[in-house]
Amino acid sequence: MTVCIAEKPSVARDIAKVLGANNTKNGYIEGNGYQVTWTYGHLCTLKEPNDYSDMWKHWSLGALPMIPQRFGIKLIEQEHIVKQFAIVEQLFKNADSIINCGDAGQEGELIQRWVMQKAGVHCPVKRLWISSLTEDSIKEGFNTLKDQQEYDPLYMAGLSRAIGDWLLGMNATRLYTIKYRDNRQRGKDGGNVLSIGRVQTPTLAMIVNRQKEIKEFKPEPYWVLSTIYRNTLFTATKGKYMKKEEGEAAFEEIKDKEFEVTGVTKKNGKEAPPQLFDLTTLQVECNKKYGYTAEMTLNIIQSLYEKKVTTYPRVDTQYLTDDIYKKCPQTLNGVFKVQFSGERPYADLVRAIGGKTLKKSKKVFDNSKVTDHHAIIPTGIVPAGLTDIERNVYDLVTRRFIAVFYPDCQFSTTTVEGKAGDVKFKVTGKEILEPGYRTVFEKAKNTAQQGSEEGEKKDADEEKTLPTFVKGETGSHQPTLTEKLTTPPAYYTEATLLRAMETAGKFVDNEELRAAMKENGIGRPSSRANIIETLFRRHYIKRERKRIVATPTGIALVNIIQEELLKSPELTGIWEKKLRDIEHKKYDAGTFINELKQQITDIVNHVLADSSNRKIEIIEQ
Repeated sequence: MTVCIAEKPSVARDIAKVLGANNTKNGYIEGNGYQVTWTYGHLCTLKEPNDYSDMWKHWSLGALPMIPQRFGIKLIEQEHIVKQFAIVEQLFKNADSIINCGDAGQEGELIQRWVMQKAGVHCPVKRLWISSLTEDSIKEGFNTLKDQQEYDPLYMAGLSRAIGDWLLGMNATRLYTIKYRDNRQRGKDGGNVLSIGRVQTPTLAMIVNRQKEIKEFKPEPYWVLSTIYRNTLFTATKGKYMKKEEGEAAFEEIKDKEFEVTGVTKKNGKEAPPQLFDLTTLQVECNKKYGYTAEMTLNIIQSLYEKKVTTYPRVDTQYLTDDIYKKCPQTLNGVFKVQFSGERPYADLVRAIGGKTLKKSKKVFDNSKVTDHHAIIPTGIVPAGLTDIERNVYDLVTRRFIAVFYPDCQFSTTTVEGKAGDVKFKVTGKEILEPGYRTVFEKAKNTAQQGSEEGEKKDADEEKTLPTFVKGETGSHQPTLTEKLTTPPAYYTEATLLRAMETAGKFVDNEELRAAMKENGIGRPSSRANIIETLFRRHYIKRERKRIVATPTGIALVNIIQEELLKSPELTGIWEKKLRDIEHKKYDAGTFINELKQQITDIVNHVLADSSNRKIEIIEQ
């Protein structure tokens, strides 16, 4: 008998149906030579400190650092988990072979490996690796099963991540709680803790540091000289005047002089469609467009995946492999048939590129940019019974997919230069010549919720069309000298915080550069939403409309941490890079763990040497 183990009962049912296993039993489905069972996410976890030593049962500075000689796992003590594990263990005991059908990623690999270890599996194990739950994808996956050993590096990366999080989280949390928690708040062990995490603390530090920049920011006045000629606003090319006298002198010089157009240049350009979604870019777009939190977006796209209408969501690439290209016409045919409220929103868009050879861009199809999974795209299965929020997310994914097969947007940029006296001015306008891929988003833009005022204003500025100007023409104008103030950096929103986590705290607007920095980002795409929610739950941050703001407790915690290693996004990004390198057999897992053990020991010694009497009051709001 072959036992297949999936990560959720719903996924197990999909797999069982494809395999012809139709006999539902207690905790598994049987038939056609298969038994298909499941976990509920993690059934096992790393042992807790008190499982290793009596000395670690109580929180004590003298017991730190806690570094087990060998890490072990244990069953999570919840009734439904204990019951399901007993079923899985018995199935494994009688199995001739096992097929690991866990989610095709680092966490999914870790979940099932731990269950097999705990159950003492010795029979051969194969690995199912699929990017969608459609019947065709599952069949194809079972036709191309791999030996589980091929995924050992993936498991080692997941195990290293778990051990690293344990070492830093367990030790640093106890260390800082005992050392710096206000004595009046000492409750039972584990209560009112100062929680430190390998990813959460650098993320909190980014938020706190941004607030500090904003608080300490001192606005400075500057002056901008502009003039209106033929109902068009021209701005002085000098830019800002930092002294009012300079601006006034320039204003006096030009106010009685005619304006002359000194040059008109036109330059045609093109704009490629936006890249397909990875999880982070989808979370950013959903936050900006609909105000959905990162966790909410992850839950929605996971639901769409389980409903078989979109592909695997926990991905960090925006590319497809070449072999997907030949399947795209079939996917588009499915998208063509989609109906919402009696209308087919994508039919005309698909029809416009139907019957032609689909465009194949290196910005979309690139094997070298895909490791485990490709970008998030629709499967071609026609969705039914979607909620409004599911439909919104599905629409974003689907329109991006359609758009990559459309032509580039063709536009013309006109730059008009002029002068009054010796002061030079300039204005730029953009005219859309051929909308190309923008056609795909036009209707969506009309029906979507309003975007931010800032974003709408920026779009309007970029695409204003200018009157026709001729070099040498002159005329009267109305100059203005406007006083303005420099502005502080903006508070983080969930969208900008996700971007900052992706690039280890650096502001990167360029798509290609940001993609290059992903390897040094903090956290994995699938974990960033949970990290942000954890900071909310622990009352280290709070929401003020769209802003994310650190609480007094969060600020005090970051301020009391002296060890740069604990709160530096760059250093944490280096850890993430090493974990990815372990996954790709470029770095040794043992070396990573040994480095962390030494770092934890150094941190403990440094904090213990602090002779100050600093304390933090934990405010639970």
